[in-house]
Order: sequence, then structure tokens, then C-alpha cells
Amino acid sequence: MVQERPVRVERRLSAILAADVAGYSRLMHGDEEGTHAKLAALLTDAVDPAIAEHRGRIVKSTGDGFLAEFPSAVEAVRAAMQFQARIKEITSGEAEDKRIAFRVGVNIGDVIIEAHDIFGDDVNIAARLESIAEPGGICISQAVLNHSRDKVLFNVEDAGEQTLKNIARPVHVYRIMIDPNGWPATSRGEVPALALPDKPSIAVLPFQNMSGDPEQEYFADGMVEEIITTLSRVRQLFVIARNSSFTYKGRAVDIKQVGRELGVRYVLEGSVRKSANRVRITGQLINAATGAHLWADHFDGALDDIFDLQDRVAVEVCGIIGTALEAAEQRRSLRKPTDDLTAYDLYLRALAEAQSWEKVRILRALDLLKQALDRDPNYGPALALAATCHANLYVNNWTDDLELTRREGFDLARRVLLIVDDPSLVARGAYALAQFGDDLATATTLIDRALHLNPSFAYGWIWSGWVRLFAGKPELAIEHFKTAIRLSPREGTAGAGAHVGIGIGHLFARRFEEAEAMLLLALRERPSWAPTYRFLASCYAHMGRLDEARSIVKRLRDITPVVVPSATHWRDPGYREFYLQGLRLAADQPE
Repeated sequence: MVQERPVRVERRLSAILAADVAGYSRLMHGDEEGTHAKLAALLTDAVDPAIAEHRGRIVKSTGDGFLAEFPSAVEAVRAAMQFQARIKEITSGEAEDKRIAFRVGVNIGDVIIEAHDIFGDDVNIAARLESIAEPGGICISQAVLNHSRDKVLFNVEDAGEQTLKNIARPVHVYRIMIDPNGWPATSRGEVPALALPDKPSIAVLPFQNMSGDPEQEYFADGMVEEIITTLSRVRQLFVIARNSSFTYKGRAVDIKQVGRELGVRYVLEGSVRKSANRVRITGQLINAATGAHLWADHFDGALDDIFDLQDRVAVEVCGIIGTALEAAEQRRSLRKPTDDLTAYDLYLRALAEAQSWEKVRILRALDLLKQALDRDPNYGPALALAATCHANLYVNNWTDDLELTRREGFDLARRVLLIVDDPSLVARGAYALAQFGDDLATATTLIDRALHLNPSFAYGWIWSGWVRLFAGKPELAIEHFKTAIRLSPREGTAGAGAHVGIGIGHLFARRFEEAEAMLLLALRERPSWAPTYRFLASCYAHMGRLDEARSIVKRLRDITPVVVPSATHWRDPGYREFYLQGLRLAADQPE
């Protein structure tokens, strides 16, 4: 007898928008045909265009409402704000008791997909959020707020944890604020200011690409990356990480607001123009507290002067702030990272790909880095980035030959440490050694030295946190991850890496609820990273929540066939076995 294979359920991560008409039965009772006609007109004139514009689809209509699916929380919130504003505009002249107003709920999560419907707990939560929204209002979950804050301009009112009908756990709810005229607010207003560090602090915003060619965007971003790196090597400065400053990319910003949100005294902004073999970098330094412009200048040169131009920007900025660049940094142009400008261009392209945390783009980055290293085998930044890419392939099992990936990554890390004495690159190399090798003592010494020389390197603190976790020191690891978050206070890649690390630290310390909260946050921020699923599954198993643990394992199998890894980089045997014990239980695998 042939046993039938179980039907595979199709799932995906989606943003879900549920909407219905407030008081629909009353409106229909008063004027059945008129209400039906007005609702149809509003759907055609306001709702359908907004959903289409933001890449959504209406999954089903419910007579007095609808359920829609979007590829992201950002698009779902934008669509909801757009059609709510448009409906208010269309119905502004109508009597209150005859006006049609939608209530909207937005959630994000893993859903089951069928041809004409979607199912799952996260769909139910969206529907319950809609039921507690005010007429004309929008309620969102904590997960939606995490994804859309700083990307969509709105104010929110914290409605606290709500017990929703037929939902097992309380849901933290936020209401998008509506101004007195009924329009969703389009400015975020005041946010609590971060305390200023005890030394001069600066954020470098993305520079405008003035080249007239969108394909040169990576070059402008690369210039900012290099200027941030140069400034962060000055130990007397507190420099915000690239990932946080780049959340303002493409936006008109209020410098005072940037200063409050990032907790810095100074902001540097500017532009880059690349034309043929010439480059112009402009910059202006602003006091974030007062908005006063402290300095502005431009720097022109040939492409082969690019490193000197970057240094000149940093030296000028430090001179205005009153912090001198160390002599070694002022001589940096005498020891350029590479003399091959094509290799440098390839590196900048690879950097943009590698920061995606997606398998295909990481492989593309490695191909670009191979080309760069073929031209200059001793190019330190390319070696270090290639080692990090190998580490990401290794921990995600995104390779057919784990041992080959480990050896290649280990070799790249050793080459970095032999060739360069740059603190940022030493930190990268130390992290890779800890991932691929066995000498944690050496990795710890190296990363401590790198952070002493460059205390503003957010990723360095993240990598240091991971080294401490590997060594079985979860409390110290959590401290280092939190330092990284202060250096990169806005959501982004650094935040996700720190959040998963903090979650693992809490798991090892048996603080399961704290671990669950941080791992879920990290999963939302970086849903393609396999280790987060593994540790969350182990956490649920140790909490006795096996159904949820096994659900996480099912999602993990969509990313990698390897559920229980060898985990050789977890040196402390007690923590390693504790983690693997929970994961094996979640995966129904024997010891």
C-alpha cells in the first residue's frame, strides 16, 4: 500500500489589512440602496487605487468590508492612511449619521495561503484590531509599528496591551493619531531624546548623489561609509553607525529631530558628484541642538585622490568640533587601502550587496570581491568583507560544502590580520576567526584591542557580543550588544544582529520570556536569517510550548534543510548542549 505524502501548506510572511464599515447595519437599515451605492463608489474612488498603488491585493470582500494582503507593513500602513484620508475628503459634506467610515486594523505575520483566501492567527489579529478601531481610524500591532516607524510619517497613541476575542495572548496595540479634521497625521512629532554621550557626538547622513545617474548611488553611499569609518577611528568622538544614519536616506529631515532621535550634538550632510575621472564632495556640519551651520566646504579631485578627499572631509569636521585626528589617521592617505580604483569600485558594489542578508546577493557580493582581490590580493577591506560573507553563508547553511566554506573564510580572516592593522578590519577578522576557528582567546584579544582603538564601531561591539556568547559569557555579551544599539539606535541590520544576540544571551541565562521577545523582534527585522529560528525554536521547547517550537522549525526548513547544525563555534559545552537539546526536541530528532 502506497502511503500518501502530506500536502504541503503554502505559507509566507505578509502584512494583513482588515477593514469594515462602522455601523453598516444601521446605515443599510436607513437607506439600503443609497448605502450600497456610496460604499461601491468609495471602494472604487479611494480604496482600490490606494491598495493597487501600494502593491496590495484584496483577498476577499465581506459585504461591509474587506481583507487585503501587502508585501510589507510599510505599504499596508501607507495604503490605509491614504484611503482613510481620501474617504474623509469625499464624505466631508455629509451628515454624521449617514457618513460611511471604515475601521482598519493592520498586522504582520506568517499566513497560510490558498487560492482565494489567507488564514492564520495573524490574520485573526488583524481582524480583531479592526474591531477596536474608531470609525475613520487605524489600529496597528507592535510588529507593524516596529516595521514602519521611521519609514512612514505618523504619530501613534499607545493603547497598551489588549485582550482580543479568541486570541490567546494580549496584543500590544497602537492607534495612528488622527488630527481634528480627521486626517491621519503626517508628522511624527516629538520623540524622547536620547541622552548625549560624554564626548563630542556626530551622525553622518547619506550624501546626495549628484551624478545624474542612479546607478552611481552605491558610490555616494560608499563615500559616506568611508567618512564614517575614518571619523569612528578617532577615540575622542562618538560616531553613530551607518545603519542608523541611513534610515534617513531619501527623506527631507529636520536636523534637530535627527539629533534627538540619534542622541548626537552634530550632524554632517553633503553630496557627491562623480563625473568621468573627477569627484566633488561637499559637506556641511550642523549643530543639531540649534540648527546652526558651523562649517561648509567642497573638495575637488581626481578619482585616484578619493582617499585623500575623504580624509580632508574628516580632518575639517574634527577641526570644527575641536577633536584632533590622531597623527596616524592624518597619514592614512599615505597608506591607501588599495591603489587599484577598479578594485575599490568593485568593493563598494559588493558592500551594497552584502548588507542585504540575502543568500543570492551575498553570493553576488563574493563574486565582486573575488574580482577585486584578483586585482589586489592584499586589499584589506575586501578580504574582511569576504570573510564576513563566508561566515553568513556558513551559519545559514547556504552552501553545499560547509567545510570548504569554513576553510575559505578562516583563510580570508587570517590574511586580513596578517596584512592590516586597522581596528575595524581587525574586529571583522577576529569575529570570523571565532566563527571558523578554535582560538577564542586570540579572537577575544584582537576584538578588545580593536574596540579600544575604535570605540564607535557598532558592528565591532556586535561581533564582540558574539565572541562572548561563543565563550559562554551571556551577561557580558548582552552589555556589548546594548552598546551597539546605542551606537546604532535606529532599526536596521545592526539592530537585528544585536537583538538576536541579546535573545540568545537571555536564553542561556534561562530568562525565556525576555529571550522570546528579543528573538521575535530579530525575526521580524531579518526574516531570512536561520540562526534566529533555531534559537527561538529551542526557547519554545524549553518553555514547554512544543507546538510553537515545531511551527518555527517548519518555517526554518523553508530557509535551510539543516535544522540542527553542528554548532561547533559554541565552545561552552553546557550552553551548547542546552541549546541543542531544545532544538532537537523542537525538530523531533533523537539525541
